[in-house]
Amino acid sequence: MGSLSIWHWVVVAVIVMLLFGRGKVSELMGDVAKGIKAFKKGMADEDDTAKQMGQTPVTANEPVRTLPHQSNEPAHVSAPPAATPADRKVV
Repeated sequence: MGSLSIWHWVVVAVIVMLLFGRGKVSELMGDVAKGIKAFKKGMADEDDTAKQMGQTPVTANEPVRTLPHQSNEPAHVSAPPAATPADRKVV
């Protein structure tokens, strides 16, 4: 009883259909499809914009390019010492 079988999902689907009706579920799936299409169109527009600006779009197979660290400071930099009452200026 720990895992959900196919019959559990059938019962859940029937309850959803009874609660929302066939029209609501089909509208919901249509809205999801429109959202996916809009997302894909936005991604394509972004690639087109990058091409127009002379940049190459980054693909999933391409590694992320990083800049080398060019600091001469040691890797561990401590915070400056806290001001003591003698360091504070009294006005």
